[in-house]
Parts: sequence; structure tokens; C-alpha cells
Amino acid sequence: MRKLIYSINLTIDGCLDHTTVDGSDDILIYFARLLRESDLLIYGRTTYELMVPYWPDVAKNHSGPGTAALEYAEAFDSMKGIVVFSRTLDKPKGRNTRIVRGDLKKEILKLKQEEGKPLLTGGVDLASQLIALDLIDEYLFVVHPVIAGSGRRLMEGVLLQDRLKLKLVDTQTLASGCVVLRYSK
Repeated sequence: MRKLIYSINLTIDGCLDHTTVDGSDDILIYFARLLRESDLLIYGRTTYELMVPYWPDVAKNHSGPGTAALEYAEAFDSMKGIVVFSRTLDKPKGRNTRIVRGDLKKEILKLKQEEGKPLLTGGVDLASQLIALDLIDEYLFVVHPVIAGSGRRLMEGVLLQDRLKLKLVDTQTLASGCVVLRYSK
């Protein structure tokens, strides 16, 4: 069974808004490598619309702000597929994208049973649901050296049935000062 990895950028005070964190080259390169180690992205509508068509367009037009952005865009664009869980998205904006409206837990368990590399997810709303359903196998938090003061946080308004205890399996400090914390269940 392949694992589902949740990755997210966050500030020291736990804010998850992408506009509050730095998009340094080392972070883009780190996430490009993570994309290459996976073959399927799982998003909710909001995260999907932030990522597509932006990154595929950067890959196609070589229009990113630097080589790290292009490397990330090419890794993103080469993904085997994207699965979007949405009740409101009518049609995909990118290639290799499938919209799923079915039961979240059932669909994720089905994807985990398929052959392939690990599954990768991000964002806030869908991820919070996946955490509440105990479907995430590995957590990858990239903590930026920023205190935002306010913003969205993971699991706001979502109740866990049981406390989730994680095991720290790896840490890495990037040149930008970001710290990558990798946890497993």
C-alpha cells in the first residue's frame, strides 16, 4: 500500500497562508524533489486553483522567476496525475486531472491500494478532513522563520476523535532558515 504524505509551508506561529511565507529557491528545489518522489497529487478545489494553471504555464512558457521556479514547475507538470476533491469544480483546468465527488475516505483508500509512488497532498481544508479521517501516513512541515501574527491554521473547526501522536523521523535545515520536520504515525 502506498502512503499519503501531507506537506505544507507554515510560519513559526502556525499560520498556513501561502502569502505569509517565503518562496526561496531552496524551498522550491526541496518541493520539486518531493514531487519527483511522488506520482499523484491530491487537492481540494482551492489548492488546485492556486496551483493550476499557474505552474503548468510556467513549465510550458519557461516564465518563472528563476531556475528554481522552473525546476519546480517542470516537476509539477510531469506528475502522473492530479485528483481534485470538489463538489463545485465543473471541469479540470489542466491535463491529467480527475475531479472526484465521491466519498473521501473510500476514494483515498482506493488510491492507496493502487501501484505507484507515494501520494502527495497539501492545502488546509481537504488536509484537515484527511487528518480527521486518519488517512495521512506522513506529515512534512516546512517551518518558515516568520511570525505572521494571524491567519489560517490547520484543523480549525475540525475535531479529532483521538489525539494523534506522531514520531519525528527526520529534520532538515534549508539555507533560507526554514526547518523541515518530517513525522510519521
